[in-house]
Amino acid sequence: MLVGGSDADNDFLSIETAGPDDWWFHADNVPGSHVILRAKTDEEPSRETLRQAAAVAAYHSKARNASSAPVHCTRARYVTKPRGAKAGTVRVARGKVLKVRPDISFAVRVRATDLHSSNSSFQP
Repeated sequence: MLVGGSDADNDFLSIETAGPDDWWFHADNVPGSHVILRAKTDEEPSRETLRQAAAVAAYHSKARNASSAPVHCTRARYVTKPRGAKAGTVRVARGKVLKVRPDISFAVRVRATDLHSSNSSFQP
């Protein structure tokens, strides 16, 4: 799972990094991070995995302190950047909305600088 930390990061993740079969998440109607759940070849994520990714998106948004938040969930192929739109702004053609409690208790934070300075085998 990858989480954008800024509008520019959100653009990079959603438009350049995400593959068409990856899953994309963003809290509904509030500013927040774009979250990408990498797709595994010939394997669909469980409903619980999708809900956990949505919970991370809710946590990394202005809905962080809400008891529950609606989060858009779709394949990255349905996310596009409108011409001339400001950084972090995308258009979503289809998908569904999951209502989740903001939570990151199951996530581990990794920074790109940490990955570059270690001998990690991480490959986005």
